Amino acid sequence: MTPKAMDAPPAVFRIADAWRGTWMGPSLVRRGGGTLHYVGPSSAADPAGVVDLPGVLLPGFTDHHVHVQLHPGDALEPLAAGGFSRVIDLGGDPDVLAVLAEPDPFAAALEFAGAFLTAPGGYPSDRAWAPANSWRAISSADDAELAVAEQVAAGASRIKIALNASAGPVWDDALLAEVIAEVRAAGLPVIAHVEGQGQVARAIAAGVDVLAHAPFSEVLPPALVEQAVAQGQRWVSTLAIHAPAERAIAIANVGAFAAAGGEVLYGSDLGNGEQPLGLNAAELAALVDAGFDETAVLRSLVGGFGRGRWKKRVTWMPARPATPLDIVDAVSLSVGDLEGAGA
Repeated sequence: MTPKAMDAPPAVFRIADAWRGTWMGPSLVRRGGGTLHYVGPSSAADPAGVVDLPGVLLPGFTDHHVHVQLHPGDALEPLAAGGFSRVIDLGGDPDVLAVLAEPDPFAAALEFAGAFLTAPGGYPSDRAWAPANSWRAISSADDAELAVAEQVAAGASRIKIALNASAGPVWDDALLAEVIAEVRAAGLPVIAHVEGQGQVARAIAAGVDVLAHAPFSEVLPPALVEQAVAQGQRWVSTLAIHAPAERAIAIANVGAFAAAGGEVLYGSDLGNGEQPLGLNAAELAALVDAGFDETAVLRSLVGGFGRGRWKKRVTWMPARPATPLDIVDAVSLSVGDLEGAGA
């Protein structure tokens, strides 16, 4: 199956079901170039020339936390076959990632943060797994300005910082504020790896936009969870990577955060241990353990209701999932190749 160009011929497709924050039932969708548009319910009055497609369609899925350099070989094409239209790399050599992010119609789209920004001697500078140039030590506001500019020049769409007091030094509050100010000046969101007692509170107080991992060092008090929700902070799940004790803490925090109205984004931390190149059944099961139903799991995969992507690539499934764990059967299809669905 060869993905077609963005000028794929216009067509109207009839499908058994479509998901737009909720299941819509039998539906019509129209292809215009590289975009799908929801037309409305299918009926006996459907226009002539409608193309019948098997299965169901959803917006493109995203894994919001991967490290493609830590996976041997090309991961992006298998990730598309495994259900992802887009992946977000949260730590690697920005020059390498810039090359990998070049558009490829066969592969999941790659967005990236570039190198970890960290304190001198801080995480992950002492980790054997960290590729060369995948971290950048910041000891002053001038360092922060230059480091942020370097990531932006490489094409970073967000900036990741390390607040891991369990693994080494972290910035004091003043320098943390300076680093975040530089990221804000660049117009990018701040994503933080947060680990160690009290570091989540620091990240919330500093205005971090996204936690790269659902908090796993301590069960957070309700007031702190509510503050994170009130600020619009989002958390990437990565629940399945943890040992049992930390996983239980992360699941408890995610459940409380979601119950308070917080937005959780699916993330696997691909590259951390052996994981499938695609939807991770263990991560889906952990989200279910945190109290997520099918709708909540799907929203975590499309990045929340209203931000689901129907451009270039979409998600196809052979049938509407009977349980959240059945979502593992999803594949990503090019909009120009819908006629090959189920092939």
